[in-house]
Amino acid sequence: QVQLAESGGGLVQAGGSLRLSCAASTTFNINTVAWYRQAPEKQRELVAAIGSRGNTNVADSVKGRFTISRDDAKKIVYLQITNLKPEDTAVYFCRCWLGQADYWGQGTQVTVSS
Repeated sequence: QVQLAESGGGLVQAGGSLRLSCAASTTFNINTVAWYRQAPEKQRELVAAIGSRGNTNVADSVKGRFTISRDDAKKIVYLQITNLKPEDTAVYFCRCWLGQADYWGQGTQVTVSS
């Protein structure tokens, strides 16, 4: 079992930056960790993922502004967001896979004002 806890969200002005953190409760012997977001009345979408070797995949819609990284010693995966836009407003979730199971955090709210 893995517990994931996101943090770092908040209210920011357009053009600002945030760094979201996803902290895992157990040894970070996890393959892939991903960040998703869900805006009001929209489906949850994948924005970035990082593999155990540090290989990354970022959605085209946010490429160039979103960067995912991981610190296995601290058991944290980060999502750095720059040049925030109002359309980035959403709840951001992290998800990980361990064996056959996957786990989600409870999310952190990001609100971008214009």
